Amino acid sequence: MSLLNILEFPDPRLRTRAQPVTTFDSALKKLAEDMLETMYDAPGIGLAATQVDRHVQMLVLDVSEEKNAPMIIVNPRILEKEGTETCQEGCLSVPGIFADVERAERIRLAAQDIEGKPIEFEADGLLAVCIQHEMDHLIGKLFVDYLSPLKRDMVRKKLEKQRRHAEPASASA
Repeated sequence: MSLLNILEFPDPRLRTRAQPVTTFDSALKKLAEDMLETMYDAPGIGLAATQVDRHVQMLVLDVSEEKNAPMIIVNPRILEKEGTETCQEGCLSVPGIFADVERAERIRLAAQDIEGKPIEFEADGLLAVCIQHEMDHLIGKLFVDYLSPLKRDMVRKKLEKQRRHAEPASASA
């Protein structure tokens, strides 16, 4: 397994629409393993393939306290949404930034597992929020898109400033 590079906002590759997975092979399994390792290392609770510059409809997540319940979801589709809730979200592609986002409280999802077998399940709470957040990545949408243009611009400027201050330190290391 190996760590993958996570793209950061405003990288234009984050706006790429992911394509459906049609081949369920060892390369896809390796990508899923690498994505899980990258997500745990970051640390995060979810990661979409788009965030690691692979534009296929796959996401990985683990919302368990113990970080021992990884999920791999391929070609996800939300069948039903119910209720709304506002949660504070963060994103590995928008490091250090958190904002309130309104999402469906409960969802019913159809997808495929890593072998290509159809799966269908209901999710609520943090799991539902995480799935919806990661699915947004697959259509080129980020949680900052839910913010006002002014707040989104402030986020972009803050991240650029963080990168400028980080560059000299990493260049000498």
